[in-house]
Amino acid sequence: MLSDLIAFGNDLLWTYVLIGLLLILGLYLSIRTKFVQFRMLPSMVKELVKGTDRKAFRERKGTTPFQAFAISTAARVGTGNLAGVALAISVGGPGAIFWMWIVAIIGAATGFVESTLAQIYKVKDKDGFRGGPAYYMEKALGARWFGLLFAILLILCFGLIFNGVQTHTIADAFRGAYDVSPLLVGLIIAAIMGVIIFGGIRRIAVVAEIIVPIFAITYVMVALIIMIVNITEVPAVFALIFNNAFGLQEVVGGGIGAAIMNGVQRGLFSNEAGMGSAPNAAATVYTSHPVKQGLIQSLSVLIDTLIICSATAFIILLTDVYTVGDMEGIQLTQEALAAHMGDWATIFITIAIFFFAVSSLLGNYYYGQANIEFITEKPIYLTLFRIAFLIMILVGSTSDLDIIWAMADLFMGSMAVVNLIAVALLSKIAFKALKNYQDQQKQGLDPVFFRDSIKGLKNIESWEDKEK
Repeated sequence: MLSDLIAFGNDLLWTYVLIGLLLILGLYLSIRTKFVQFRMLPSMVKELVKGTDRKAFRERKGTTPFQAFAISTAARVGTGNLAGVALAISVGGPGAIFWMWIVAIIGAATGFVESTLAQIYKVKDKDGFRGGPAYYMEKALGARWFGLLFAILLILCFGLIFNGVQTHTIADAFRGAYDVSPLLVGLIIAAIMGVIIFGGIRRIAVVAEIIVPIFAITYVMVALIIMIVNITEVPAVFALIFNNAFGLQEVVGGGIGAAIMNGVQRGLFSNEAGMGSAPNAAATVYTSHPVKQGLIQSLSVLIDTLIICSATAFIILLTDVYTVGDMEGIQLTQEALAAHMGDWATIFITIAIFFFAVSSLLGNYYYGQANIEFITEKPIYLTLFRIAFLIMILVGSTSDLDIIWAMADLFMGSMAVVNLIAVALLSKIAFKALKNYQDQQKQGLDPVFFRDSIKGLKNIESWEDKEK
């Protein structure tokens, strides 16, 4: 009965509300920002490179721009990229990949706006800064109840349910490769995460900025080698994706409707644009202008889907393993890579998914912590959250795959609706911040933001007045 109820909620939410809201709002924000995700791509790369210089931020509290990029990318570059893409193909067909691309391209503008807002309305804490949608809902909209609703949904979604998705995928990969007990895998992951999360945001940031680049680059390089070896078949894969996306060629899955639904769902799960999660990482950064971190987070959306998710898609679609048998999720990715590179590839995917998923758990945990601290700063509640977080790692490793994904979709969708409403209402502030940034750029300045850079802003805590 629970499964049926969750399925009904997902159908209602995704079919009638979220797909349209994501695409329409994303397109509106793209137009209003004059397609910032393409137009300012050089600035995105420049700000990210500058953010890797730890010396420049040594005297400042807060994370560096690159560390925040790593935390948010850690949460994005997880099982959504390896297992989620495989699931989208097995259920929605190759055309689902096209709709994942659309969600990322349009959603990059949404990612820019929500992260810029998070920077503007961030607050100071003992580690530097924290913030996110719950904070801009309270401070900019004056609606703490709205922020509380979002915070609760995020804690349930990222702090608990998404853990089940990540650890189930790791356990499934190890069971497929080595026949290891899922519970044992869950215990090992819980132990590793316990050591890291009790070390605070600084330790999370340092671990994330090491893990994410190494394994993301390695994984993409493997995919590129596969594409080069099969270069004559690559055009046919593109044709397969586009034809299936519009129902011109039915292959695997339930037609164009299934392709759109699964592409958008898995795309949102992977790149999180508009979901309201990445702004929690963006808010931790010390930067001279909110738009700088908005640009970096927009770049993260594009890297996640257009590069890393596409790598998985081509690994799978350059074989025929997705058309035979009943494999789905991570085992489909393992089987496809093994078809290209031999049995050792199963071991590679198992190790990659372990580190990808652990990095995702780091991002998930921090998002939950930031929102626990929004609700209350009493230490006991943070401790209880940490314990629940670790318990859900164990639960997820031994749970049923279908119901975990269904619950993840339901809470992810609910959270996104709440955030997208706030983003729509507050987007004018981000547009003004972008104009302020560009005006300074045109004057040859390194843009700097002040509390009074935008007239009429209220409840700004972490930015000084221009006169000071």
